[in-house]
Amino acid sequence: MAGRIERIQLSTNGQGLYEVTQKVANLATQQSLDCGLCTVFIRHTSCSLLIQENADPSARIDLENWMNRQVPENDSLYTHTYEGSDDMPAHIKSMLTATQISIPIEKNQLLLGTWQGIFLWEHRHATHHRELIVHFV
Repeated sequence: MAGRIERIQLSTNGQGLYEVTQKVANLATQQSLDCGLCTVFIRHTSCSLLIQENADPSARIDLENWMNRQVPENDSLYTHTYEGSDDMPAHIKSMLTATQISIPIEKNQLLLGTWQGIFLWEHRHATHHRELIVHFV
């Protein structure tokens, strides 16, 4: 198999970390890969992806609180504010994190660590429809 692309559609309802591990893992089990690589890419500029602890929800809350302190809304230096006070901070947060992650695959299974999960990190307050591109090689 030379490679395969799958898509995951996800609706978010405000800022936060949305776990997509099982959605990606389900796609991986459908591949014919004894040894390969899964790349997940988010097609947006105001959200991001990360691999992070998925066991204790307080880790996600701490990450969100920390990021919001580092990149506050309503900064007087922002000029890109047409879509609201969360618009420019969302772009900065996306820049500081990642829009693409890679996970090794063995026997159609993602080789994530015990406590690792794949998350879409929504940086906007409003509901958004997001698309992830999942590429298997």
